[in-house]
Amino acid sequence: MPEPPLILAVDRNRRNLELLTQFLTREGYQVQGVASAEELDQVLAASTQIDLALIDLAGFDRSIWERCEQLRRREIPFLILSPRQSLALQQESLAHGARGVLVKPLAVRELLGIMQSLLEESV
Repeated sequence: MPEPPLILAVDRNRRNLELLTQFLTREGYQVQGVASAEELDQVLAASTQIDLALIDLAGFDRSIWERCEQLRRREIPFLILSPRQSLALQQESLAHGARGVLVKPLAVRELLGIMQSLLEESV
């Protein structure tokens, strides 16, 4: 039986990170949660095979885009989670390699559908 995909969940709000991790684990994914830019740097420096990343921008400064560029260079698909709808944010996210932007609160079926589609693309 193949290993379930590893999802990298990035969220500065530890409670939101915990909820997202629990939800994705129940859905059958392996999840590695990180709550800071430093933790994200450590994960990106490791040779871990990450299948997909979910990045909640809330609480991060502009340096998060450098990490997004690293994900793009490693060909790791990622979605941006945003606290608000913003055309400028959507354009910047896509310019840095995001495969899409979802506005919170998340519609879980939409999130799971997009994740599944991205995971199937990267196989």
